[in-house]
Amino acid sequence: MLTETITIQVEGSLPGARLCIYIQEKSRELRIKERPLILLCPGGGYEWTSDREAEPMAVQFLAMGYHVAVLRYSCAPAVFPTALLELAEAMKLIHAHAAEWGVKEDQIYVEGCSAGGHLAASLGVFWHESWISERAGVTNEILRPAGLILCYPVITSGEYAHRGSFEALLKGQKTEEMMEKVSLEKQVTEHMPPVFLWHTFTDDCVPVENSLLLIAAMRKVNVPVEFHMYPAGGHGLSTCTELSMNVDGYGVQEQCQSWLPLVRTWLAEKVRCKTETNMLG
Repeated sequence: MLTETITIQVEGSLPGARLCIYIQEKSRELRIKERPLILLCPGGGYEWTSDREAEPMAVQFLAMGYHVAVLRYSCAPAVFPTALLELAEAMKLIHAHAAEWGVKEDQIYVEGCSAGGHLAASLGVFWHESWISERAGVTNEILRPAGLILCYPVITSGEYAHRGSFEALLKGQKTEEMMEKVSLEKQVTEHMPPVFLWHTFTDDCVPVENSLLLIAAMRKVNVPVEFHMYPAGGHGLSTCTELSMNVDGYGVQEQCQSWLPLVRTWLAEKVRCKTETNMLG
């Protein structure tokens, strides 16, 4: 396996912004020469990036047969759109190294937890806009995710907002206009990629209404989503297993552990459809 840490530097980046890659190397013994890639955005309220939602999540997708990259994006005092531009830079880097790493360029999926889910979903709603491609120095298609995997995401700046995330994200630019721009249920268009989404009914940190508002917006423009709402469980569950349990013993939720085999099936179907489309094309 090829592992490497690449410094990410855009306007506003803080020291420590980096892309950690986990590339399953080609072998003469293996039939597979190219793989899809899952780009992970850990949560942390835009104040840090959680270790619990980084490598423990990465090994799950590696075991499914995917390449993985983890973006350690800039958090407070960095403000919008720094983290989003770093995510765009990560997409640019992955495309630039696709042949070397054996990445299927049309099968790059972006995953995010909590505030990282807001970041991933931000790319999902803004990738086609000229301002982000111009600042990233690439075509919009380079920025387009094949799909999004959103785990208990921060979405809305309205009634059900996780206030701390938006305070950290906007700081001095917290105007009505900017609050509207980063309330992602209001930014969904037909350009948004398909989404796999899960949340818990009892999340008392980021209410499930965040996901429900996003689903309603996607439904209006006919963007497909697979949604799983679990009846019990707190926030920040990551893998829901001991692999991502915190030092206080929090994070094991057996009822929610099915999200990983469910997303595996969802991804496999997306990959199959894309492969068949490419063969026909």
